[in-house]
Amino acid sequence: MATATATSLASSAAHRRLPPSRSAASSILRAPNRGRLCPGSPSVLRASSSSPSSPQPTAGGDEGEEEEEGRRLSKQSSWEAKDSEGDDYLYRLGKEADNMNIAVGARSGIVDDLFVGNFLGKDSDIVFDYRQKATRTFEYLQGDYYIAPLFLDKVACHIVKNYLAHILTIKIPLILGIWGGKGQGKTFQTELIFRAMGVEPVIMSAGELESEKAGEPGRLIRDRYRTASQVIQNQGKMSVLMINDLDAGVGRFGNTQMTVNNQIVIGTLMNLADNPTRVSIGQKWRESDVTHRVPIIVTGNDFSTLYAPLIRDGRMEKFYWQPDREDIINIVHRMYIKDGLSFEDVSKIVDTFPNQALDFYGALRSRTYDRAILQWVEEIGGHEQLNEKLLKRKKGEELPTFIPPKTTVDALIESGDSLVKEQELIMNSKLSKEYMKNLDD
Repeated sequence: MATATATSLASSAAHRRLPPSRSAASSILRAPNRGRLCPGSPSVLRASSSSPSSPQPTAGGDEGEEEEEGRRLSKQSSWEAKDSEGDDYLYRLGKEADNMNIAVGARSGIVDDLFVGNFLGKDSDIVFDYRQKATRTFEYLQGDYYIAPLFLDKVACHIVKNYLAHILTIKIPLILGIWGGKGQGKTFQTELIFRAMGVEPVIMSAGELESEKAGEPGRLIRDRYRTASQVIQNQGKMSVLMINDLDAGVGRFGNTQMTVNNQIVIGTLMNLADNPTRVSIGQKWRESDVTHRVPIIVTGNDFSTLYAPLIRDGRMEKFYWQPDREDIINIVHRMYIKDGLSFEDVSKIVDTFPNQALDFYGALRSRTYDRAILQWVEEIGGHEQLNEKLLKRKKGEELPTFIPPKTTVDALIESGDSLVKEQELIMNSKLSKEYMKNLDD
């Protein structure tokens, strides 16, 4: 009888077992294995769902599925999401430093479906259109401009050869280096050719070839190269990577210091010339690193300041641009055709100021506007009223109409004389020697 009574008391105590205290729960949360919230060690959820003393299921079926669901953080969590190859998605995302969510896009099954939404579509990338603005369309070039035949033949031949490189059995340089005197229209002529051929290029300048971060300019060149490749692949348009004033960015002048970025930029261009269809953005090669071959065009004034292996014939084809008298007269005539100047008038101006760059004749027209602009300033109240009239005028208040001056040959020659005097004054004065008289000692 006593034994039966003890057995019944033990069974009733087991049924009335109290829940764990608050201190016990907190000790579980503060367990030594509180690590990262990842599939490998889901310490919090696993510790709370099962204790060491609780029995573990030994076979599959419903019990195994319930255990797997209990270990997952959430069905919609990208902590445990897998990519198309079955690898951990966030781990791969962090490994590829340049690959962020905004670059990958919201793809169903890869990124949280909660953030995809049907209103954006299943494969949405909100910044794709913005990134594509790196290309140039030349819509601002309105009018009929003159393109030098020699210049056109050289640029067009270089572009076509690179697009036919997989067919031709010859060594084709990837880079075309256009160099020559200052202000000879190298960049402008190239842009006119792009517009005529329907090329949508990616354009860089020398100011982007230096950065406070080591390796950033070289990475930028590879990124722009791949952007041009995407234009070819996605839009079906010809594209070119163009770098203006390359010698100003990486050239050696006197005792200028060679920086790490200069070396990386030169090395990047050499690597592109040697491997034009395999360009990596990160530090690891990927399948997507295989790109289209994109012609590169660079401009400059003195390529002798560049690293010699970069400009060797196998990598860079050189083209010296020095327009002759016929080219200059044709270009300037198209420039002044709206002003009513004849071909003979333009020839007279060019012969009056020989050995001048093309931008000199464009500056003549700008200089003829100076007197008319000063007269217009007096009409609006003088120099003291410029701030009020130009920026703070009342609503509905109209400024006096500016009447452009009539462009004549005499006015252009008068402006040219003043520009030539300023050029000679700069060359003859050399005030730097006056400020540093002990420099030659």
